[in-house]
Amino acid sequence: MNLKTLFVTVGATAMLAAAASADPVTLRVQTHYATEHPTGKQLAIWADDVQTMSGGDITIEMFYSSSVVATTETFDAAINGIVDCDATGGAYQTGKNPAFQFVGDIMGGYETPWQQYSWLYYGDGYDAAQELYNAQNMQLVGWAIYGQESLSSSAPIAGLEDLKGWKFRSPPGMETEIFEQLGASPIVMDFTEIFTALETGIIDGADASGLYNNVGLGLYDIVKHATYPGFHSMPSDHLACNLDVWNGLTDQQRRIIDTAWQKLAFQIALSNGKNNSAAASELAAAGVTLHEWSPEDRAAFRAAAQATWEDWGTRSPEAGSILASHKEYMKQLGLID
Repeated sequence: MNLKTLFVTVGATAMLAAAASADPVTLRVQTHYATEHPTGKQLAIWADDVQTMSGGDITIEMFYSSSVVATTETFDAAINGIVDCDATGGAYQTGKNPAFQFVGDIMGGYETPWQQYSWLYYGDGYDAAQELYNAQNMQLVGWAIYGQESLSSSAPIAGLEDLKGWKFRSPPGMETEIFEQLGASPIVMDFTEIFTALETGIIDGADASGLYNNVGLGLYDIVKHATYPGFHSMPSDHLACNLDVWNGLTDQQRRIIDTAWQKLAFQIALSNGKNNSAAASELAAAGVTLHEWSPEDRAAFRAAAQATWEDWGTRSPEAGSILASHKEYMKQLGLID
């Protein structure tokens, strides 16, 4: 063996030894999705991918259905060390900074998951969002976007006029203001409360998830109307981890988690596009009426959404900055003038 080969061999052995000596870590991650929910199942695959790719060096302990704390409290639970990572979404944190709306659900903005992902990775979105998360001692690892959501209702929701007086579950933040402007009565409640609230008549409908995911939630066992294709909301679920925990991982561990999450993000968007189409056919055959809004009603909703964007953009410097980034990128994509 010559000296060069010896140096290469010793170096490689040292690198392998260093990797092998990294302390095994267990990350406690809470999601609002149930184990049987389609996204819950994808998260289980992600956890297994991380554990397998790390050779058991990283164990992901998943807590489903907001079993540790309420959905809206998951972010704070990660900040305070009750869990290590939050797998819900940024839109739940608008009380901390209104800018979280623009990393959680832009409302009436991008038309496909791929456009929204591209802002994060190619439209300077990741740096802008990371600054927002880091200020809370959190690290944004990535997004999971399943596509446009469908509104579910016990009565027809075929257009703008049907929103008048419509009482429905809404996530917190910008959505409530947009729908209130259009005459609806949004009620903010935890994701886990939707089924019971529909069943007992507390609400007439819900903004919960995409069509296929709503089937998984069992919503159409109760209500028989939905909007499809969706148009109003395309939320970004996130993986966000306590910054001290994240910085305490090795570079190898961080890359494994990030790579596995990007696989999950791709699979969620891809599978839900296919599954939504199949669900639409099955629901129509089962007697659920699917309502496609007219171009005029969609335009009216988008106008209301954009007016609300501008208002939210004035609520903090970070909100204004991230909104400006979105608008610049949407113009590049030809989505807005």
